[in-house]
Amino acid sequence: MTQPDVLLDPGNPKKIAKTNGFPKFQVRLGLTGLVLGFLILLIGLRPDLFGLDRGRYIGFVQIIVILSGIGLMSLSAIGLLNSFWNGGPRSLRADFSTRIVATGCVICVFTALADAFGFGTNPLPYVLLGTLQSRGVMIGIFVICVGLFFMIRPTKYLSKEQKPTKPRKN
Repeated sequence: MTQPDVLLDPGNPKKIAKTNGFPKFQVRLGLTGLVLGFLILLIGLRPDLFGLDRGRYIGFVQIIVILSGIGLMSLSAIGLLNSFWNGGPRSLRADFSTRIVATGCVICVFTALADAFGFGTNPLPYVLLGTLQSRGVMIGIFVICVGLFFMIRPTKYLSKEQKPTKPRKN
């Protein structure tokens, strides 16, 4: 059996991770998703920068575009940070951080769409992003950032080839 097939074989007692080098494609895909998500978020927040019509308030369509940008950025950041584990064993903290990021996304969605769900102060046809809702979105983004921080791979999980070497003093 070849080296990449080791991970696919559940009966293999060695559990050797694939060492194909740095995952360039996954990193490029994650960075592309981050930039695209940021552009979508920017279209939702400031449509006038792109020559689009901006109303007096942030309405339902803009809220959906903002949440789409936040969601794409979160998903891309998770994929980007997962690529640095490179198929090796992940820590419990890294697994838990994915759930923290998802919780932050849920906080963003439910606070931004509180009027649409009937929890807000505006009736259903007049859905807009108010002060309390924007604070809830900021709290959700903070939770997403905390989850992404916990997903960073510490040096104790690096293999011997990947660990940084200390320069020798002469």
